[in-house]
Amino acid sequence: MASCEDKKCQAAAMAEASAEQHTCSGCVKHKYRDKDSKEYKCLVSRLRRIEGQVRGVCKMVEDDRYCVDILTQVSAIQSALNAFNKELLAQHIKSCVVDDIRAGHDEVVDELVATLQKVMK
Repeated sequence: MASCEDKKCQAAAMAEASAEQHTCSGCVKHKYRDKDSKEYKCLVSRLRRIEGQVRGVCKMVEDDRYCVDILTQVSAIQSALNAFNKELLAQHIKSCVVDDIRAGHDEVVDELVATLQKVMK
């Protein structure tokens, strides 16, 4: 069974990968972010807070804490991840999607719909 640290690393890698690239019609697009921008720093800060929350839940499980308390913290993590997704999606629409539509790449709308379906599971 994977340790909490392994799961945290996997989650962080998945979040980073989804923030940096997305696929469409068999191609891979890369979005290079300005790492000095306020938006980038905000996203990274959110992920680091979430990472801390996940570590806290792992410690709670290891310390055999009351299940309801753990579930409450997991719910807070889910809420934080949802807020991160909303922010990243808004940035994606305002930049990548708008730029692609203006460049005549209307297939980006289908990709956005597919992305929304994944996010809204």
